Amino acid sequence: MKVIYKITYPNGKIYIGKDLTNSINYFGSASSELISRDFTREDRLDFTIRKEILFESEDIKEINQKEVELIREYRSNDPQIGYNRWPRFKG
Repeated sequence: MKVIYKITYPNGKIYIGKDLTNSINYFGSASSELISRDFTREDRLDFTIRKEILFESEDIKEINQKEVELIREYRSNDPQIGYNRWPRFKG
C-alpha cells in the first residue's frame, strides 16, 4: 500500500509526503537545514514528532495527485506552517 503522511514537529509545523513502501521507519525527506533553524540544541535533547497517514492507495498516479492536493489543503508549503517547498507557495 502506498500512503500520504503528515509529519508534525514539536513547533507545530508540518511536512506532507508520500511513501511508496508504507515503511513504519520512513519520516520523509524534508530539508534538515530548514528544520534545524527552528530548534535549539536544548530542543533537540527531547524531540518527538508525530506521523499520521492521511491517505492510502495502490495507484501511484492517485498518490502523486493526492500528495499535491493535500500539501495545498494543509498549506504545508507555506513557510509559516510547514516544511514543504514544492509546490511553491503563492501567498
